[in-house]
Amino acid sequence: MSNSLHPETLALHAGHRKDSATNAVAVPIYQTTSYQFDSTDHAENLFALKELGNIYSRIMNPTCDVLEQRMTAIEGGVAALAVGSGQAASSFCILNLCKAGDNFVCSTDIYGGTWNLFANTLKDLGIECRFVDPSDPENFRKVTDAKTRCYYAETLPNPKLNVFPIKQVADIGRSLGVPLIMDNTAAPLLCRPFDHGAAVVMYSTTKYIGGHGTSIGGLVIDGGNFDWEAGGDKFPTLNQPDPSYHGAVWTEAVKPLGPIAYILRMRVILLRDMGAPMSPMNAFNFIQGLETLALRMRAHCENAARVADFLNTHAKVSHVIYPGLQSGATKATADAHMAGGYGGLVGFELAGGKPAGKTFIDSLQLLYHVANIGDARSLAIHPASTTHSQLSAEEQAQAGVTPGYVRLSIGIEHIDDILADLGQALDKV
Repeated sequence: MSNSLHPETLALHAGHRKDSATNAVAVPIYQTTSYQFDSTDHAENLFALKELGNIYSRIMNPTCDVLEQRMTAIEGGVAALAVGSGQAASSFCILNLCKAGDNFVCSTDIYGGTWNLFANTLKDLGIECRFVDPSDPENFRKVTDAKTRCYYAETLPNPKLNVFPIKQVADIGRSLGVPLIMDNTAAPLLCRPFDHGAAVVMYSTTKYIGGHGTSIGGLVIDGGNFDWEAGGDKFPTLNQPDPSYHGAVWTEAVKPLGPIAYILRMRVILLRDMGAPMSPMNAFNFIQGLETLALRMRAHCENAARVADFLNTHAKVSHVIYPGLQSGATKATADAHMAGGYGGLVGFELAGGKPAGKTFIDSLQLLYHVANIGDARSLAIHPASTTHSQLSAEEQAQAGVTPGYVRLSIGIEHIDDILADLGQALDKV
């Protein structure tokens, strides 16, 4: 199917027309561990990567394959890999390029769980994360050295909500031979990071792509637009013989298949060895979510804009954090990257600090108090005491979390009902 179709159409049609065995239109759930080989030669060729095909569902699965193809088409990439969670996707993105002694540069404006992963868990593996303030893109250049393997950022950072300057940082990275990895979890269909120069895009599919709070998953998409081979020694994982695959050099091995060295290595090394596959049932649920993603994102954006305006004039609210209410360079960056809306996330500050934030959360009746974003239903959380509680006070401040900060993920309910619940909860603060 042509990738010239609009993303909204690709979300319904890419990667699958009908089941080859039954002509079923819905994508089948291939609930299997293994696949029959046609012959010993066929099995040998698959294991040697002389041909691509199904071997074992830890590495690939036909239901996951449809999701991978569909998201690749939507994003304009070349190939994708579905994994068990967004955290697995973030981990694999870095581990696919970095070894002990290497470093990568990350925006301070990221989700608290990712911060912990990068600052502590990867540090224990000998990989250094250098956090920088993205308000000045040149900060990425300043800390880049010969051991810097990649840059990492979130398009619409949760919870700071300052849209990341993708093009400026991607341009800096490419001038230095460093790829930019973008977490686009909070902005599907609203932003296509490859269009702005990113080399890799990842998602927690748990959020907007699934949309219904039923499944955990992650996805990594290779843009096929970064010349890994030109980097030479800068990318040893892709350009030097891999002892775990009979000395394969991935940039060489993929030449008959296309520019998929990054994602193929991630599949046949990291996914094979570390075992974080997406289940076929969850892949099916994400495919269902994709079919209505365009409609839901439109409703999320419209409702969030109304909520931001409501909070912006409320006496109990000291400050609203929302891209549509920003100004200057920050607003210009949002407008340059976000098409059709500013997303479904809204943050706000209560002057009463942590006690006020907790009182507000406990007073909600319609909105759910959960550690998630992107559901069809509206959600609320107090990050300082939950999602970012493992960070130090200084790290929380860098990520945009203050004691009185409340983050909302606005759903697709009727706007009057959302505003009524927010209003009655604020009355109790």
